[in-house]
Amino acid sequence: MSQAVSFQLEASLLESEEKSAIKDAFSRAATTYDKSAAFQRRVGHELMAQVSEWQNKTVLDLGCGTGYFSEKIALKGAHVIALDLSEKMLEQARVRCGNTLQYLSGDAESLPLADDSVDLVFTSLALQWCNDLSVPLREMRRVVKPGGTILFSTLLDGSLYELKQAWCEIDARQHVNTFLTPNQINIALAQAGIVNHHIECQTLTERYPSALALMKDLKGIGATHLSEGREAGLVGKRTFMALENAYRQFQLSEGIVPATYQVCFGAIKND
Repeated sequence: MSQAVSFQLEASLLESEEKSAIKDAFSRAATTYDKSAAFQRRVGHELMAQVSEWQNKTVLDLGCGTGYFSEKIALKGAHVIALDLSEKMLEQARVRCGNTLQYLSGDAESLPLADDSVDLVFTSLALQWCNDLSVPLREMRRVVKPGGTILFSTLLDGSLYELKQAWCEIDARQHVNTFLTPNQINIALAQAGIVNHHIECQTLTERYPSALALMKDLKGIGATHLSEGREAGLVGKRTFMALENAYRQFQLSEGIVPATYQVCFGAIKND
């Protein structure tokens, strides 16, 4: 076996292992997700507001999670295909939506759909879990009919900077994922052959009573897999106390700390 082939196989194995770890993290959070997903709902509602007419459209909700937005879109008269990497998340979506939707277990980087088969793709805060953004963008473009629309939101570099800075004062390990810059988003769009698009970057802030409350929400939605390929491990009481103290430098008022997110909202017209 040549060295080049060996490297390719190793890279493929690592990617497969990372994808499995991401799937497992979200599967473990399937029953707690809705209690911790206030920010995810906030972003998704803003993304959904970009469409005025859903009636009779075939819509792919990519990374549907527990089906919150699948249900909202279906109630507007769309035929919804709810797709998620995690079967456990899809089980929760079925509990919420019943037999009104079509459910698919699948990967954003290899969509189990035919070319030109949907009118619109809606995907909110799912794409940041893909290793190469251009791959799911290319896949979404493939399955959307000519003249159709792709709506996406994804986190940007600078998200959760307070948490990242607080952890930097505790140890040198990675505790917060890294995200793409707006320039890298544009590069991925170009690599996917997408020309007709509009992206908007927003700073959104959530408020929490403590750093621990923020971290409980992150765990509650399954956002525990780190991009360097490991899970956020258990943290002792002493470390948590030190983290809380470090986080207080960002305190907004007594008992209120911020969690700042940089969010990219994107709209693509499939020419």
